[in-house]
Amino acid sequence: MNVPELELVRGRLAHLGRSHNSTDVAEAMHAAGQIVSDTALVATVEALRRESVGAGVLDPLLRLPGVTDVLVNGPDHVYVDRGEGLELTAVTFGSDADVRRLAQRLASSVGRRLDEAAPFVDARLLDGTRVHAILSTLASPGTCLSLRIPSRRTWSLVDWVASGTLSRGAEQVLTQVVSARLAFLISGGTGSGKTTLLAALLGLVPADERIVIVEDSRELMPDHPHVVRLEGRPPNAESTGAVTMTDLVRQSLRMRPDRLVVGEVRGAEVRDLLAAMNTGHEGGCATVHANSAADVPARLEALAALGQLGRQALHAQLTSAVDVVIHVGRRSGQRRLEAIHIVVGAPGTGLARTECAVEFSADGRIRHGPGALQLERLLSR
Repeated sequence: MNVPELELVRGRLAHLGRSHNSTDVAEAMHAAGQIVSDTALVATVEALRRESVGAGVLDPLLRLPGVTDVLVNGPDHVYVDRGEGLELTAVTFGSDADVRRLAQRLASSVGRRLDEAAPFVDARLLDGTRVHAILSTLASPGTCLSLRIPSRRTWSLVDWVASGTLSRGAEQVLTQVVSARLAFLISGGTGSGKTTLLAALLGLVPADERIVIVEDSRELMPDHPHVVRLEGRPPNAESTGAVTMTDLVRQSLRMRPDRLVVGEVRGAEVRDLLAAMNTGHEGGCATVHANSAADVPARLEALAALGQLGRQALHAQLTSAVDVVIHVGRRSGQRRLEAIHIVVGAPGTGLARTECAVEFSADGRIRHGPGALQLERLLSR
């Protein structure tokens, strides 16, 4: 059944004022002048079901093995990412109105609105899928949907080695970072594997330690017996009721964490995280968007400004609080660990910088940098 025919059936069913059944669908098809056969009826019922539950025509894509993202650029271009870069699919929508209707239904399923007064939304669905939508009034080539699918499995460091993302030497160094209770940041770009690697490292934390995770949208799923998750909340339609990351970081400090974890540092919460790391909370960690490990201090400086933390104060806190920066990258669709840097103070400036300790090439070779000796000292303390 094509889209106009389905719209006619949907319109007739909408006037029932109740949930429809197969008989109602058959009568609506007949009234719309369509041939009613067993095959056509089953196909129409399934099409209507997809329109009312789940992600509609995107459902089969969400179930593909290894899929991490489904991206909709208007009605005619739907892409998936299965770990090897974006792939254009054969899936299309009938019109931009169909994309908009799906986006609005997904938003409303978690109590969010999407209309001309609120033309974009960022939310987490009940199954953990992260959805962002922006209407065609602001976007071209039409209404855009971005779905981030939570991992269906927990990756360990062993899995990372088996996939070629980590070398054996890198696995040993990262294991030592966790066991030595070093404070660390994982940096990288979007889709580089920061969250997946962080979850794998948290799986190495001893079972008798309590992990408290703070996230704006739940993504971290570490394989650990004692995990408490705190999740932020956006404002409601009346612009009230928001719970920020800063609120949650402050609350987490009262929950006796052995390891304080911030899923991703995006704003003013960096001030409270660094303060916590400087007051006896060893082994704290977080992820942060950055193009390289060397760019992390500048990135944190920009975020700290949102929390009214001055430049000198930020750099002083960073030098004292964070031991290492672990950088992951993505080249030609392949994720890999690229480098581990230590955080040091730049002489005479009062500013923090990172210094390469270990660099990992694509073929598995390890190159030691000027910070290697300091990293060795940190791991043996």
